[in-house]
Amino acid sequence: LLHKAMKGIGTYEDTILMLLTSRSNSQRQEIKAEYKKAHGKDLVSALKSELGGLFETLVVALMTPPISYDASQLHKALKGVGTDDDVLIEILASRTCSQIKDIVKVYKKECGGKLEKDITGDTSGHFQKLLIMLLQGSKDEGVEEDRIEKDAKELIAAGKGKVGTDEDTFINILGNRSHEHLRLVFDAYKKVSGNDIEDSIEGATTGNLENLMLAVVKCAKSVPAYFAESLYRSMRRAGTDDQTLMRIMVSRGETDMLDIRACFKKMYGASLYTTIQVQWASLSSIRSGTIG
Repeated sequence: LLHKAMKGIGTYEDTILMLLTSRSNSQRQEIKAEYKKAHGKDLVSALKSELGGLFETLVVALMTPPISYDASQLHKALKGVGTDDDVLIEILASRTCSQIKDIVKVYKKECGGKLEKDITGDTSGHFQKLLIMLLQGSKDEGVEEDRIEKDAKELIAAGKGKVGTDEDTFINILGNRSHEHLRLVFDAYKKVSGNDIEDSIEGATTGNLENLMLAVVKCAKSVPAYFAESLYRSMRRAGTDDQTLMRIMVSRGETDMLDIRACFKKMYGASLYTTIQVQWASLSSIRSGTIG
C-alpha cells in the first residue's frame, strides 16, 4: 500500500498518514524491513523523496525508533546553528534513567560522538553541571525517609543565602533524587517555608538554569502535566512552534499521551485534539491569505 501510494504521478499522502499513524513504532520498523525486502530500497528514503516540508519531517519522525529519535533530536540541538537548549532541557528532564542510558549508547553509535562531550562543549556553568548530572542516568531509587526534611531545609537555606543562591545545593538534590522522593521534599519545603519550590526557583535563578530546574521539578510532580504545558506553550502564540509540537506528539504518542490529553483538558479547559485542529485551521487560513 505504501509503495502504491508513492508510485506514479502524485503521492497519496492521506494513505501514508492513515497507515503510519494506525501502527505502533515497532510495527513501523517491521514494515520498513519488509519494504526493503520487497522493493530493494529503504522506505524512509523513499518517503523523503516523495514528501516535503513539515509533513516529511513528521513522517520521518514516526518512522524512527524512539531512542534513536531522542538521540537525533539531541544531536540536532547541539550541532545546529547555536544550541537549542529547550530540546536538551525537555529530553534530559523528562526521560527515565534507563531511557537516558540507552540514548547515550545510541547517540554514540548513530551520531558519531559522545553526548556528554558534545553537551560540555556547547554549554557552561551550573546549567551544564545539572545537564551532565541528569545525563548520568543514576538517580537514587525510591524514597529515603530520613532525608526528606533534611533536603527540604537545605533547599530553603540555599535559596536564602547571604551572597545569592547556593545553586550547587539545588543541583545536587534535583539531579540525584528520585521523582518519588522529590515530591515529598517539595511538600515538606512548602510546609516549612510557605512557598512552592517553583516560586523560589523563579525568584532565585534566571535563564536556562531556571528553565532546567523548573522542568526537573515539574517532571518530578507529573510528566504528563509537564508535556501538557509544553504543548500549550507551543500553540499559544500567533505562530505555532511546529518542531516542539511534533517532537512531543511523536515521542509521547505511545508513552503517556492519554494522560497528557487528560492533563491538558484539566489545565486549560479544552481538548488537545480540538486545540491542535483550531490552531492549524487558523494558520492555514493566514498562510493562504484568506484572513489577516
